[in-house]
Amino acid sequence: MEARRYLGIYLGKETATAVCLAAQGRRGKLLGCFSVSVESEDKTNHSLAAGQLAGLIAQGCAEKIPRWRDSEIAVALDCAMFMQHNVHSEFTDPKQIASTVRFDTEEALATDISDVAVAFEIISSDQNGSQLNVFTAKRKILSDILVSLQNNNIDPVTIEPDVNCLSRFLYQNVSIPEDLRPFFVLLSRRNGYFILSHSAADAASRRQSVVRTLLLGPEQDRGELLAREIPLTAALVEGAEPVNSLKVLDSTGSVSSQQLGEKLGVEAEALDLVEAASADPQMLADCAEPVDFAIAYGAALAHLERAQSVNFRNDFSPYLGRKRRLQKALKFASYSATVLVIAVGLYVQFQLLQKSEYRSRLRSKLDKQYSAVMFGKKPPPKTDPVKKLAGELRRVRDVKAGRLSTTGEESISEKLTAVLEAFNKCAAQTDLQIDTISITAKSISIAGETSSRKNTLKFFDAIKGKLDILQQRLDAKGGRDNFRITVQLKK
Repeated sequence: MEARRYLGIYLGKETATAVCLAAQGRRGKLLGCFSVSVESEDKTNHSLAAGQLAGLIAQGCAEKIPRWRDSEIAVALDCAMFMQHNVHSEFTDPKQIASTVRFDTEEALATDISDVAVAFEIISSDQNGSQLNVFTAKRKILSDILVSLQNNNIDPVTIEPDVNCLSRFLYQNVSIPEDLRPFFVLLSRRNGYFILSHSAADAASRRQSVVRTLLLGPEQDRGELLAREIPLTAALVEGAEPVNSLKVLDSTGSVSSQQLGEKLGVEAEALDLVEAASADPQMLADCAEPVDFAIAYGAALAHLERAQSVNFRNDFSPYLGRKRRLQKALKFASYSATVLVIAVGLYVQFQLLQKSEYRSRLRSKLDKQYSAVMFGKKPPPKTDPVKKLAGELRRVRDVKAGRLSTTGEESISEKLTAVLEAFNKCAAQTDLQIDTISITAKSISIAGETSSRKNTLKFFDAIKGKLDILQQRLDAKGGRDNFRITVQLKK
Protein backbone atom coordinates (compact mmCIF):
# COMPACT_ATOMS: atom_id res chain seq x y z
CA MET A 1 0.00 0.00 0.00
CA GLU A 2 1.46 3.36 -1.07
CA ALA A 3 2.17 5.92 1.67
CA ARG A 4 -0.06 8.97 1.86
CA ARG A 5 1.27 12.26 0.51
CA TYR A 6 1.21 15.69 2.16
CA LEU A 7 1.82 18.98 0.38
CA GLY A 8 2.88 22.05 2.36
CA ILE A 9 2.80 25.50 0.73
CA TYR A 10 4.43 28.58 2.25
CA LEU A 11 2.58 31.49 0.69
CA GLY A 12 3.78 35.08 0.73
CA LYS A 13 2.52 38.16 -1.07
CA GLU A 14 4.72 37.58 -4.12
CA THR A 15 6.58 34.32 -3.39
CA ALA A 16 5.66 30.76 -2.57
CA THR A 17 7.49 27.54 -1.67
CA ALA A 18 5.97 24.05 -1.89
CA VAL A 19 7.23 20.86 -0.19
CA CYS A 20 5.74 17.38 -0.70
CA LEU A 21 6.22 14.61 1.89
CA ALA A 22 5.32 10.95 2.04
CA ALA A 23 4.13 9.57 5.39
CA GLN A 24 7.13 7.83 6.94
CA GLY A 25 7.58 8.08 10.69
CA ARG A 26 7.34 11.44 12.45
CA ARG A 27 9.35 13.40 9.89
CA GLY A 28 8.07 12.05 6.61
CA LYS A 29 10.05 11.43 3.45
CA LEU A 30 10.83 14.38 1.18
CA LEU A 31 9.51 13.81 -2.36
CA GLY A 32 10.12 17.21 -3.91
CA CYS A 33 10.16 20.98 -3.38
CA PHE A 34 10.32 24.22 -5.38
CA SER A 35 9.82 27.98 -5.09
CA VAL A 36 8.00 30.42 -7.40
CA SER A 37 7.60 34.21 -7.42
CA VAL A 38 5.74 36.92 -9.30
CA GLU A 39 6.47 40.58 -9.98
CA SER A 40 3.39 42.68 -9.27
CA GLU A 41 3.40 46.31 -10.30
CA ASP A 42 0.30 47.03 -8.22
CA LYS A 43 1.31 46.14 -4.67
CA THR A 44 -2.23 46.76 -3.38
CA ASN A 45 -3.92 44.27 -5.73
CA HIS A 46 -3.43 41.19 -3.60
CA SER A 47 -6.10 39.22 -5.46
CA LEU A 48 -4.17 39.45 -8.74
CA ALA A 49 -0.88 38.37 -7.13
CA ALA A 50 -2.60 35.49 -5.32
CA GLY A 51 -4.12 34.26 -8.59
CA GLN A 52 -0.77 34.38 -10.38
CA LEU A 53 0.98 32.58 -7.52
CA ALA A 54 -1.68 29.88 -7.40
CA GLY A 55 -1.26 29.24 -11.10
CA LEU A 56 2.53 28.99 -10.77
CA ILE A 57 2.18 26.63 -7.78
CA ALA A 58 -0.16 24.32 -9.69
CA GLN A 59 2.18 24.36 -12.69
CA GLY A 60 5.23 23.63 -10.52
CA CYS A 61 3.45 20.76 -8.75
CA ALA A 62 2.47 19.23 -12.09
CA GLU A 63 6.07 19.42 -13.33
CA LYS A 64 8.09 18.50 -10.23
CA ILE A 65 5.85 16.57 -7.81
CA PRO A 66 4.35 13.31 -9.10
CA ARG A 67 0.74 12.56 -8.14
CA TRP A 68 0.45 15.76 -6.13
CA ARG A 69 -3.34 15.84 -6.56
CA ASP A 70 -3.58 12.85 -4.19
CA SER A 71 -1.95 14.87 -1.40
CA GLU A 72 -3.45 16.45 1.70
CA ILE A 73 -2.63 20.16 1.36
CA ALA A 74 -1.71 22.70 4.06
CA VAL A 75 -0.81 26.38 3.64
CA ALA A 76 1.54 28.47 5.79
CA LEU A 77 0.62 32.16 5.65
CA ASP A 78 3.44 34.70 5.55
CA CYS A 79 3.68 36.89 8.67
CA ALA A 80 3.20 40.01 6.54
CA MET A 81 -0.47 38.98 6.12
CA PHE A 82 -1.44 38.41 9.77
CA MET A 83 -0.97 39.96 13.20
CA GLN A 84 -0.12 38.34 16.54
CA HIS A 85 -1.61 39.24 19.96
CA ASN A 86 -1.40 38.04 23.55
CA VAL A 87 -4.93 37.53 24.91
CA HIS A 88 -6.17 36.23 28.26
CA SER A 89 -9.15 33.88 28.48
CA GLU A 90 -11.03 32.99 31.66
CA PHE A 91 -11.46 29.40 30.48
CA THR A 92 -9.13 26.43 30.24
CA ASP A 93 -11.25 24.10 28.13
CA PRO A 94 -10.31 24.44 24.42
CA LYS A 95 -13.95 24.27 23.28
CA GLN A 96 -14.98 27.07 25.64
CA ILE A 97 -11.99 29.13 24.57
CA ALA A 98 -12.86 28.63 20.89
CA SER A 99 -16.41 29.87 21.46
CA THR A 100 -15.29 33.03 23.29
CA VAL A 101 -11.91 33.89 21.72
CA ARG A 102 -13.40 36.43 19.30
CA PHE A 103 -15.00 38.38 22.15
CA ASP A 104 -11.80 38.28 24.20
CA THR A 105 -9.74 39.40 21.20
CA GLU A 106 -12.12 42.23 20.36
CA GLU A 107 -12.01 43.41 23.97
CA ALA A 108 -8.20 43.22 24.10
CA LEU A 109 -7.76 45.10 20.81
CA ALA A 110 -10.62 47.54 21.50
CA THR A 111 -11.64 47.42 17.85
CA ASP A 112 -14.22 45.74 15.62
CA ILE A 113 -12.98 42.38 14.31
CA SER A 114 -16.05 41.41 12.25
CA ASP A 115 -13.95 41.38 9.05
CA VAL A 116 -11.09 39.47 10.66
CA ALA A 117 -10.43 35.72 10.89
CA VAL A 118 -9.08 34.51 14.25
CA ALA A 119 -6.87 31.53 15.10
CA PHE A 120 -5.31 30.79 18.47
CA GLU A 121 -3.13 28.47 20.53
CA ILE A 122 -3.00 28.03 24.28
CA ILE A 123 0.37 29.06 25.71
CA SER A 124 -0.35 28.16 29.33
CA SER A 125 -3.28 27.44 31.66
CA ASP A 126 -3.83 27.77 35.40
CA GLN A 127 -6.66 28.34 37.86
CA ASN A 128 -7.07 31.91 36.62
CA GLY A 129 -7.65 30.88 33.02
CA SER A 130 -5.47 30.56 29.93
CA GLN A 131 -2.92 32.74 28.18
CA LEU A 132 -3.50 32.66 24.42
CA ASN A 133 -1.40 33.42 21.40
CA VAL A 134 -3.99 34.85 18.98
CA PHE A 135 -3.43 35.44 15.28
CA THR A 136 -5.70 37.67 13.19
CA ALA A 137 -5.86 38.06 9.41
CA LYS A 138 -8.16 39.97 7.08
CA ARG A 139 -10.95 37.79 5.73
CA LYS A 140 -10.64 39.47 2.32
CA ILE A 141 -6.99 38.43 2.00
CA LEU A 142 -7.72 34.87 3.10
CA SER A 143 -10.70 34.62 0.75
CA ASP A 144 -8.61 35.84 -2.21
CA ILE A 145 -5.94 33.25 -1.41
CA LEU A 146 -8.41 30.41 -0.95
CA VAL A 147 -10.41 31.18 -4.10
CA SER A 148 -7.23 31.49 -6.18
CA LEU A 149 -5.93 28.13 -4.92
CA GLN A 150 -9.28 26.37 -5.37
CA ASN A 151 -9.52 27.71 -8.94
CA ASN A 152 -6.30 25.74 -9.59
CA ASN A 153 -7.61 22.54 -7.89
CA ILE A 154 -5.71 23.25 -4.67
CA ASP A 155 -7.97 23.05 -1.63
CA PRO A 156 -5.91 23.33 1.59
CA VAL A 157 -7.11 21.62 4.74
CA THR A 158 -5.40 24.22 6.96
CA ILE A 159 -4.14 27.80 6.63
CA GLU A 160 -1.68 28.47 9.49
CA PRO A 161 0.71 31.23 10.53
CA ASP A 162 4.18 30.61 9.11
CA VAL A 163 5.88 30.83 12.51
CA ASN A 164 3.80 27.93 13.84
CA CYS A 165 4.78 25.77 10.85
CA LEU A 166 8.43 26.69 11.40
CA SER A 167 8.13 25.82 15.10
CA ARG A 168 6.64 22.42 14.13
CA PHE A 169 9.54 21.74 11.76
CA LEU A 170 12.13 22.53 14.46
CA TYR A 171 10.33 20.40 17.04
CA GLN A 172 10.13 17.41 14.69
CA ASN A 173 13.59 17.62 13.10
CA VAL A 174 15.98 19.21 15.62
CA SER A 175 16.92 17.06 18.60
CA ILE A 176 17.15 19.01 21.88
CA PRO A 177 18.82 17.61 25.01
CA GLU A 178 16.67 17.67 28.13
CA ASP A 179 19.04 20.04 30.00
CA LEU A 180 18.89 22.72 27.28
CA ARG A 181 16.38 25.52 26.79
CA PRO A 182 17.15 26.60 23.21
CA PHE A 183 16.23 29.86 21.56
CA PHE A 184 15.81 29.56 17.78
CA VAL A 185 16.42 32.68 15.71
CA LEU A 186 15.86 32.37 11.97
CA LEU A 187 16.12 35.25 9.53
CA SER A 188 14.98 35.06 5.94
CA ARG A 189 15.36 37.84 3.38
CA ARG A 190 12.06 39.38 4.42
CA ASN A 191 11.13 38.08 7.89
CA GLY A 192 12.58 37.27 11.28
CA TYR A 193 11.32 34.38 13.46
CA PHE A 194 11.93 34.01 17.20
CA ILE A 195 10.97 30.65 18.69
CA LEU A 196 11.61 30.05 22.37
CA SER A 197 11.25 26.37 23.26
CA HIS A 198 10.65 25.26 26.82
CA SER A 199 12.69 22.80 28.78
CA ALA A 200 11.44 19.32 29.63
CA ALA A 201 10.09 20.60 32.98
CA ASP A 202 8.09 23.35 31.31
CA ALA A 203 6.83 20.92 28.66
CA ALA A 204 5.51 18.70 31.45
CA SER A 205 3.47 21.67 32.69
CA ARG A 206 1.84 21.80 29.22
CA ARG A 207 3.48 25.07 28.17
CA GLN A 208 3.72 25.88 24.48
CA SER A 209 6.66 27.50 22.72
CA VAL A 210 6.77 31.28 22.58
CA VAL A 211 6.84 32.54 19.00
CA ARG A 212 7.34 36.01 17.50
CA THR A 213 7.73 37.34 13.98
CA LEU A 214 9.23 40.54 12.60
CA LEU A 215 9.29 42.07 9.15
CA LEU A 216 12.84 42.91 8.00
CA GLY A 217 13.92 45.67 5.70
CA PRO A 218 16.85 45.45 3.27
CA GLU A 219 18.76 48.25 5.01
CA GLN A 220 18.24 47.00 8.56
CA ASP A 221 21.21 45.98 10.74
CA ARG A 222 20.38 42.42 11.60
CA GLY A 223 23.01 42.03 14.29
CA GLU A 224 21.69 44.97 16.32
CA LEU A 225 18.12 43.78 15.76
CA LEU A 226 18.86 40.35 17.21
CA ALA A 227 20.81 41.76 20.15
CA ARG A 228 17.73 43.83 21.05
CA GLU A 229 14.91 41.42 20.28
CA ILE A 230 16.30 38.19 21.74
CA PRO A 231 16.34 39.44 25.41
CA LEU A 232 12.95 41.08 24.83
CA THR A 233 11.41 37.84 23.60
CA ALA A 234 12.97 35.80 26.41
CA ALA A 235 11.46 38.21 28.94
CA LEU A 236 7.93 37.49 27.67
CA VAL A 237 7.82 34.22 29.59
CA GLU A 238 7.34 34.67 33.30
CA GLY A 239 8.82 32.17 35.75
CA ALA A 240 10.58 30.14 33.07
CA GLU A 241 14.14 28.88 33.13
CA PRO A 242 16.76 31.16 31.50
CA VAL A 243 17.87 30.55 27.93
CA ASN A 244 21.07 28.50 27.82
CA SER A 245 21.37 27.75 24.11
CA LEU A 246 21.04 29.95 21.03
CA LYS A 247 20.59 28.49 17.55
CA VAL A 248 20.89 31.04 14.76
CA LEU A 249 20.31 30.98 11.02
CA ASP A 250 20.57 34.01 8.74
CA SER A 251 19.84 33.25 5.10
CA THR A 252 21.83 36.36 4.01
CA GLY A 253 24.90 35.31 6.03
CA SER A 254 25.29 38.75 7.64
CA VAL A 255 24.97 37.57 11.25
CA SER A 256 27.69 35.56 13.02
CA SER A 257 26.27 33.17 15.58
CA GLN A 258 29.54 33.18 17.54
CA GLN A 259 29.67 36.99 17.83
CA LEU A 260 25.99 37.14 18.76
CA GLY A 261 26.49 34.53 21.51
CA GLU A 262 29.45 36.45 22.95
CA LYS A 263 27.44 39.67 22.89
CA LEU A 264 24.49 38.10 24.73
CA GLY A 265 26.54 35.83 27.00
CA VAL A 266 24.85 32.68 25.72
CA GLU A 267 26.29 29.64 23.97
CA ALA A 268 25.32 30.04 20.29
CA GLU A 269 25.70 27.86 17.24
CA ALA A 270 24.65 28.00 13.59
CA LEU A 271 21.56 26.04 12.57
CA ASP A 272 21.56 23.93 9.41
CA LEU A 273 17.99 23.31 8.25
CA VAL A 274 19.00 21.11 5.32
CA GLU A 275 20.85 18.77 7.66
CA ALA A 276 17.97 18.85 10.14
CA ALA A 277 15.56 17.74 7.41
CA SER A 278 17.95 14.97 6.27
CA ALA A 279 17.36 16.20 2.73
CA ASP A 280 19.53 15.85 -0.32
CA PRO A 281 20.94 19.33 -1.14
CA GLN A 282 20.23 18.67 -4.82
CA MET A 283 16.50 18.38 -4.06
CA LEU A 284 16.61 21.90 -2.57
CA ALA A 285 18.13 23.42 -5.69
CA ASP A 286 14.72 24.83 -6.75
CA CYS A 287 13.98 26.36 -3.33
CA ALA A 288 14.63 30.07 -2.84
CA GLU A 289 16.06 29.80 0.70
CA PRO A 290 16.20 27.30 3.59
CA VAL A 291 13.83 29.20 5.92
CA ASP A 292 11.04 29.15 3.34
CA PHE A 293 11.73 25.44 2.79
CA ALA A 294 11.48 24.75 6.54
CA ILE A 295 8.18 26.64 6.81
CA ALA A 296 6.62 24.73 3.90
CA TYR A 297 8.02 21.49 5.35
CA GLY A 298 6.40 22.30 8.70
CA ALA A 299 3.07 23.01 6.99
CA ALA A 300 3.14 19.54 5.42
CA LEU A 301 3.91 18.02 8.84
CA ALA A 302 0.60 19.38 10.16
CA HIS A 303 -1.15 16.27 8.85
CA LEU A 304 1.22 13.93 10.72
CA GLU A 305 0.55 15.29 14.20
CA ARG A 306 -2.59 14.71 16.25
CA ALA A 307 -2.59 18.07 18.00
CA GLN A 308 -5.03 20.66 16.70
CA SER A 309 -3.35 23.16 14.41
CA VAL A 310 -3.72 26.95 14.50
CA ASN A 311 -6.04 27.03 11.52
CA PHE A 312 -7.58 30.21 10.09
CA ARG A 313 -10.03 28.12 8.02
CA ASN A 314 -11.84 26.95 11.15
CA ASP A 315 -13.04 30.53 11.65
CA PHE A 316 -13.83 31.91 8.20
CA SER A 317 -14.20 28.93 5.82
CA PRO A 318 -14.19 25.43 7.36
CA TYR A 319 -12.66 22.75 5.17
CA LEU A 320 -15.33 20.55 3.55
CA GLY A 321 -13.16 18.36 1.32
CA ARG A 322 -13.42 15.24 3.47
CA LYS A 323 -17.14 15.82 3.96
CA ARG A 324 -17.69 16.17 0.22
CA ARG A 325 -15.66 13.06 -0.50
CA LEU A 326 -17.63 11.17 2.14
CA GLN A 327 -20.92 12.42 0.69
CA LYS A 328 -19.81 11.40 -2.80
CA ALA A 329 -18.75 7.97 -1.54
CA LEU A 330 -22.05 7.51 0.31
CA LYS A 331 -24.00 8.62 -2.75
CA PHE A 332 -22.10 6.15 -4.94
CA ALA A 333 -22.60 3.40 -2.35
CA SER A 334 -26.34 4.15 -2.14
CA TYR A 335 -26.67 4.05 -5.93
CA SER A 336 -24.72 0.79 -6.06
CA ALA A 337 -26.83 -0.72 -3.27
CA THR A 338 -30.04 0.35 -5.06
CA VAL A 339 -28.91 -1.19 -8.33
CA LEU A 340 -27.85 -4.36 -6.50
CA VAL A 341 -31.20 -4.64 -4.69
CA ILE A 342 -33.10 -4.12 -7.94
CA ALA A 343 -30.95 -6.72 -9.70
CA VAL A 344 -31.46 -9.25 -6.88
CA GLY A 345 -35.20 -8.53 -6.87
CA LEU A 346 -35.46 -9.04 -10.63
CA TYR A 347 -33.46 -12.27 -10.41
CA VAL A 348 -35.65 -13.63 -7.58
CA GLN A 349 -38.81 -12.56 -9.43
CA PHE A 350 -37.60 -14.27 -12.60
CA GLN A 351 -36.89 -17.46 -10.65
CA LEU A 352 -40.35 -17.33 -9.06
CA LEU A 353 -42.00 -16.82 -12.44
CA GLN A 354 -40.11 -19.79 -13.87
CA LYS A 355 -41.14 -21.99 -10.93
CA SER A 356 -44.73 -20.79 -11.17
CA GLU A 357 -44.86 -21.60 -14.87
CA TYR A 358 -43.34 -25.05 -14.25
CA ARG A 359 -45.83 -25.66 -11.43
CA SER A 360 -48.76 -24.70 -13.69
CA ARG A 361 -47.60 -27.08 -16.44
CA LEU A 362 -47.08 -29.88 -13.94
CA ARG A 363 -50.49 -29.28 -12.34
CA SER A 364 -52.34 -29.37 -15.65
CA LYS A 365 -50.54 -32.59 -16.53
CA LEU A 366 -51.22 -34.22 -13.17
CA ASP A 367 -54.88 -33.16 -13.18
CA LYS A 368 -55.53 -35.34 -16.23
CA GLN A 369 -53.51 -38.31 -14.96
CA TYR A 370 -54.81 -38.08 -11.38
CA SER A 371 -58.47 -37.79 -12.38
CA ALA A 372 -58.13 -40.73 -14.75
CA VAL A 373 -56.70 -42.95 -12.01
CA MET A 374 -58.62 -41.87 -8.90
CA PHE A 375 -62.03 -40.56 -9.93
CA GLY A 376 -63.05 -43.21 -12.52
CA LYS A 377 -65.14 -42.40 -15.54
CA LYS A 378 -66.77 -39.03 -15.46
CA PRO A 379 -70.57 -38.97 -15.42
CA PRO A 380 -72.43 -37.83 -18.51
CA PRO A 381 -72.48 -34.07 -18.78
CA LYS A 382 -76.32 -33.99 -18.60
CA THR A 383 -78.44 -36.61 -16.76
CA ASP A 384 -82.16 -36.33 -15.97
CA PRO A 385 -83.26 -38.88 -13.31
CA VAL A 386 -86.97 -38.25 -14.05
CA LYS A 387 -86.54 -39.11 -17.70
CA LYS A 388 -84.47 -42.15 -16.75
CA LEU A 389 -87.19 -43.44 -14.38
CA ALA A 390 -89.91 -42.72 -16.96
CA GLY A 391 -87.97 -44.76 -19.49
CA GLU A 392 -87.60 -47.63 -17.01
CA LEU A 393 -91.33 -47.50 -16.27
CA ARG A 394 -92.17 -47.74 -19.99
CA ARG A 395 -89.81 -50.69 -20.33
CA VAL A 396 -91.54 -52.57 -17.46
CA ARG A 397 -95.00 -51.88 -18.96
CA ASP A 398 -93.82 -53.10 -22.37
CA VAL A 399 -92.55 -56.31 -20.81
CA LYS A 400 -95.89 -56.93 -19.05
CA ALA A 401 -97.81 -56.17 -22.26
CA GLY A 402 -95.67 -58.61 -24.25
CA ARG A 403 -94.23 -55.86 -26.39
CA LEU A 404 -90.65 -56.39 -25.03
CA SER A 405 -88.61 -59.55 -24.47
CA THR A 406 -87.85 -60.57 -20.87
CA THR A 407 -84.38 -61.86 -21.63
CA GLY A 408 -82.90 -58.83 -19.94
CA GLU A 409 -85.13 -59.39 -16.88
CA GLU A 410 -83.84 -62.92 -16.57
CA SER A 411 -80.27 -61.56 -16.64
CA ILE A 412 -81.11 -59.05 -13.90
CA SER A 413 -82.60 -61.82 -11.81
CA GLU A 414 -79.44 -63.85 -12.16
CA LYS A 415 -77.35 -60.86 -11.14
CA LEU A 416 -79.51 -60.15 -8.11
CA THR A 417 -79.41 -63.81 -7.12
CA ALA A 418 -75.60 -63.85 -7.32
CA VAL A 419 -75.37 -60.63 -5.31
CA LEU A 420 -77.76 -61.86 -2.62
CA GLU A 421 -75.82 -65.11 -2.32
CA ALA A 422 -72.63 -63.12 -1.78
CA PHE A 423 -74.45 -60.97 0.84
CA ASN A 424 -75.70 -64.01 2.71
CA LYS A 425 -72.33 -65.68 2.54
CA CYS A 426 -70.31 -62.96 4.32
CA ALA A 427 -72.72 -60.38 5.76
CA ALA A 428 -72.39 -61.56 9.34
CA GLN A 429 -68.61 -61.97 9.20
CA THR A 430 -67.87 -58.56 7.64
CA ASP A 431 -70.55 -56.45 9.39
CA LEU A 432 -71.80 -55.59 5.91
CA GLN A 433 -74.20 -52.70 5.42
CA ILE A 434 -75.58 -51.89 1.95
CA ASP A 435 -76.53 -48.30 1.26
CA THR A 436 -77.67 -48.42 -2.40
CA ILE A 437 -78.02 -50.89 -5.28
CA SER A 438 -78.41 -49.64 -8.84
CA ILE A 439 -79.46 -52.21 -11.47
CA THR A 440 -79.15 -51.92 -15.22
CA ALA A 441 -79.44 -54.45 -18.00
CA LYS A 442 -75.67 -54.76 -18.17
CA SER A 443 -74.40 -54.24 -14.61
CA ILE A 444 -75.20 -53.64 -10.96
CA SER A 445 -73.68 -50.85 -8.83
CA ILE A 446 -73.45 -51.52 -5.09
CA ALA A 447 -72.54 -48.92 -2.42
CA GLY A 448 -72.03 -49.86 1.20
CA GLU A 449 -69.57 -50.28 4.07
CA THR A 450 -67.89 -52.88 6.29
CA SER A 451 -66.10 -52.72 9.61
CA SER A 452 -62.61 -52.79 8.01
CA ARG A 453 -60.72 -52.93 4.74
CA LYS A 454 -60.00 -56.62 5.33
CA ASN A 455 -63.73 -57.40 5.57
CA THR A 456 -64.36 -55.37 2.44
CA LEU A 457 -61.86 -57.53 0.58
CA LYS A 458 -63.62 -60.68 1.93
CA PHE A 459 -66.88 -59.34 0.54
CA PHE A 460 -65.19 -58.79 -2.82
CA ASP A 461 -63.93 -62.40 -2.79
CA ALA A 462 -67.50 -63.61 -2.21
CA ILE A 463 -68.73 -61.46 -5.11
CA LYS A 464 -66.10 -62.83 -7.47
CA GLY A 465 -67.61 -66.33 -7.32
CA LYS A 466 -70.21 -65.56 -10.04
CA LEU A 467 -69.56 -61.88 -10.84
CA ASP A 468 -66.79 -59.78 -12.31
CA ILE A 469 -65.91 -56.48 -10.63
CA LEU A 470 -65.62 -53.84 -13.33
CA GLN A 471 -64.86 -50.79 -11.14
CA GLN A 472 -64.24 -50.22 -7.47
CA ARG A 473 -63.66 -47.27 -5.15
CA LEU A 474 -62.59 -47.58 -1.53
CA ASP A 475 -62.65 -44.92 1.20
CA ALA A 476 -62.15 -45.07 4.97
CA LYS A 477 -64.45 -42.74 6.90
CA GLY A 478 -65.69 -42.62 10.50
CA GLY A 479 -63.95 -45.85 11.48
CA ARG A 480 -65.75 -47.77 8.68
CA ASP A 481 -64.51 -48.83 5.25
CA ASN A 482 -66.79 -47.50 2.52
CA PHE A 483 -66.89 -49.00 -0.96
CA ARG A 484 -68.64 -48.59 -4.29
CA ILE A 485 -68.35 -51.34 -6.95
CA THR A 486 -69.80 -52.11 -10.36
CA VAL A 487 -70.30 -55.82 -11.22
CA GLN A 488 -71.61 -57.99 -14.04
CA LEU A 489 -72.18 -61.71 -14.57
CA LYS A 490 -69.28 -63.79 -15.66
CA LYS A 491 -69.47 -64.84 -19.26
